[in-house]
Amino acid sequence: MKSNLKKVRALGLCSGGLDSVLSALILRGQGIEVEWITFETPFFSSARALRAADITGIPITVKNITKEYLVMLKDPPCGYGKHMNPCMDCHALMFRIAGAIMKENGFDFLFSGEVSGQRPMSQTKASLRYVEKQSGCDGYILRPLSAARLPETIPEKEGLVNRDQLLDITGRSRKPQIKLAGEFGLEDYPSPGGGCLLTDKGYSDRLRDLFDHQDVCSEEELYLLKYGRHLRLDKSTKIIVGRTKKDNEKIKGYYNSAMDILIKVKNFPGPTVLMPHGGSKDVVAMAATICAGYSKAPNNVQVDVGVVAQQKSYTLKVSGISPEEIRHYLI
Repeated sequence: MKSNLKKVRALGLCSGGLDSVLSALILRGQGIEVEWITFETPFFSSARALRAADITGIPITVKNITKEYLVMLKDPPCGYGKHMNPCMDCHALMFRIAGAIMKENGFDFLFSGEVSGQRPMSQTKASLRYVEKQSGCDGYILRPLSAARLPETIPEKEGLVNRDQLLDITGRSRKPQIKLAGEFGLEDYPSPGGGCLLTDKGYSDRLRDLFDHQDVCSEEELYLLKYGRHLRLDKSTKIIVGRTKKDNEKIKGYYNSAMDILIKVKNFPGPTVLMPHGGSKDVVAMAATICAGYSKAPNNVQVDVGVVAQQKSYTLKVSGISPEEIRHYLI
């Protein structure tokens, strides 16, 4: 390895999984100063990455990229995976943002825990190459776990990294990583899986519906897709019906009193219903009957339903409609 007066510094993209941790420890074992960056949107959080940083002592930066992510997500050049997951373009965007930070802060190269052949869409050799070309950091992305099976990078050619100490892991088996974790003394590490909501069918269906009916959506609306039942009542109106106490609390937490409508049955246990952006009187009345139908109120009995709209409250008296009768509204 070339002798350098300047400390070699590498910036890693961290998901918080075992592969991310191992890739950083391999480089740190060569005397390279490693730091991490992790990205956050309503579709994936930084929680696991922050835990990995705490375990290893590796400095980490969290960056919210929701705004630029949504632009990509609505029209990813490589399309989607099984659901709304744009894995290849997602990785390219992350590396592009990390590359700009690398240059601004004097890091020598980027690295990640990606393993060649581990994921059928985003980690084939062709996919890894696509990401590199789209990132604006061609030649500066090192993947320590599979480097011996991939083309030599610029930091390797320049002697900043000892290629002979990088690995040749490939495929979906976790055995090599688990063995390596033992060698590093790692016992408490997360199971594989990125936790991205865009790979979930239910969440993806709701997101697609949101994109189909709104040109612009807020972060709060994207978080709300995780909770309750979502029913599309007409082209411009949908409601979110809480399933559990936790759902009800989360839904109320994202309630915007300036534009949303909140609906709740009085005197009987039942769901909180949120109508983002409000709706017409007829649609609000329909939502009140749906709210009553999901509550513990007796069947075919009129009940009082409280409505809060634009910081004004009023009460509707309605009979509940059974969930079976409104199944066609479910997203």
